[in-house]
Amino acid sequence: MAAAPILSWEQLGLQQGGGWLFRDLNLAIAPRDRLALIGRNGAGKTTLLKLIGGEVEADKGKRSVQPGTRIVTLEQDPFFTGYATLMDFALSGPDAPPRHEVEAIAGQLGIDMSRTADSASGGERRRAALARALASEPDLLLLDEPTNHLDLAAIDWLEDWLSRYKGAFVVISHDRTFLTRLTKATLWLDRASLRRKEVGFGGYEAWMETIYAEEARAADKLDAKLKIEAHWLERGVTARRKRNQGRLEKLWEMRATRAAMLSPQGGAKLALATDDVKTKAVIVADKVTKRFGERTIIKDFTLRITRGDRIGLVGANGSGKTTLLRLLTGELEPDSGTVTLAKTLHGVMIDQQRSLMSPEKRVRDILAEGGDWIDVRGERKHIQGYLKDFLFDPGLVEARIGTLSGGERSRLLLAREFARKSNLLVLDEPTNDLDLETLDLLQEVIADYDGTVLIVSHDRDFLDRTVTITLGLDGSGKVDVVAGGYADWEKQRQRSHVPSKSAPKSAAEPAPPPPPKKGKLSYKDQRDYDLLPGRIEELLAQIARDEATLADPALYTRDPARFAALTKAIETARAEKDAAEERWLELAEQVEG
Repeated sequence: MAAAPILSWEQLGLQQGGGWLFRDLNLAIAPRDRLALIGRNGAGKTTLLKLIGGEVEADKGKRSVQPGTRIVTLEQDPFFTGYATLMDFALSGPDAPPRHEVEAIAGQLGIDMSRTADSASGGERRRAALARALASEPDLLLLDEPTNHLDLAAIDWLEDWLSRYKGAFVVISHDRTFLTRLTKATLWLDRASLRRKEVGFGGYEAWMETIYAEEARAADKLDAKLKIEAHWLERGVTARRKRNQGRLEKLWEMRATRAAMLSPQGGAKLALATDDVKTKAVIVADKVTKRFGERTIIKDFTLRITRGDRIGLVGANGSGKTTLLRLLTGELEPDSGTVTLAKTLHGVMIDQQRSLMSPEKRVRDILAEGGDWIDVRGERKHIQGYLKDFLFDPGLVEARIGTLSGGERSRLLLAREFARKSNLLVLDEPTNDLDLETLDLLQEVIADYDGTVLIVSHDRDFLDRTVTITLGLDGSGKVDVVAGGYADWEKQRQRSHVPSKSAPKSAAEPAPPPPPKKGKLSYKDQRDYDLLPGRIEELLAQIARDEATLADPALYTRDPARFAALTKAIETARAEKDAAEERWLELAEQVEG
């Protein structure tokens, strides 16, 4: 029997601007739900999260919460003003978590909580907010873009923590990899309605395509062509995803070409480069080294970047990504070695601060300096048509920047910068504040861009879909050069860390720690305790495989029976995995006791 919900909303409705943002929504959250909340920018995801958390009062509906349920929200932009240090922020409020719990999680996240709040970076503030939320031991955790400003190491840590978390969570995120790995069901907020599907984010896009296909068939039967036209945004998403299959094939071809040009160690085969490659070279780095004080940030880095390359820079915060980016763009001189830039190189940088978006200006002012027409890389376009290309309602042309959401501002900045004439595009954390549809659009625009692209990002899925070469930094000065995306770099790292079976153990290698002492368990309990972790891993792998198959947008149309069977198999596997996790946690508590 399914567990009783710890929180529910019945007939939820909220008015906004004289109309209903949403109306008659029904929602129930069970004790161990892992829910992805999906929807376009402006659909009301953050507002719905606040309604769930009780921070916003609804205009209609009934909210029910089990007595004693502790609900904690991780806001997208926590309010740090008025707090002297990050610890002061973490320990504020009547429901502040214990100090020792905050310190424990902060230590694992690598954040100094004594740092002044005013001088803390976005990543440090995000870690402090995480330490506060997770240390509160919530029964229900509400996460709004939790991976924003986090580096890859912190994202991995958070994924591991949430995979072991005993409570329920609802998460809004643009990070596809994060959502696919953690969520078990999806809430889709779309056109003022809320749908729920007992399938993780890995199956969301196939489900979405099914819903849109059913709506299109119903509209055709009613001859309601105007209804179809009213949803051009959603239809455009579907069409773009099909076109992007061809772009992905082109990307794989480009990766194969670049792999043939790189040495097995990742260095560039400068001596073997063809004349054609030499003429296409736009940035050539040869044995580049850069130090700051005693620390070597970049050491003996060599790479020839050609016209059309898409280069991704990945690594933990402080590993040297920004330094390498500045070296490659000529903003910073190396201590030794050379960086040669093509004389015709003309770059555009889109930074993560979005600093040029004055709130009092209109959309028209930002895009067309107050006019009706915009030059898009030499081609003249009407501003309303260009807005539509970037998923905006053309009627927003007179809207003030201050009235746009963070995601809409980011999208508008992308629209403006992509219109400029350039042959080098530099993107610093471009995925922050963007919804999934805008990320699809950004991938499309980058794929069609004629020049070279440098991308600094912690979004693993975005890199896998976009870049031809990944530059991986580990902070030691070494830069791994890998043909492919983040997943390819991760595979190379794993291979490089696997010790040779024939290699003798070093005498200095520490002995493995002794196994933890276990409490008295029966034979059956001990067997379950030992075998369940392996079974859980098998189920996770099975779920991932089935969700990957289910993600094929054509599967439902081609084989609806297989689609239904896979959906059922995923639900069954998730139920078995949940039961196995519960069983193992119970046994683990006995052992610890």
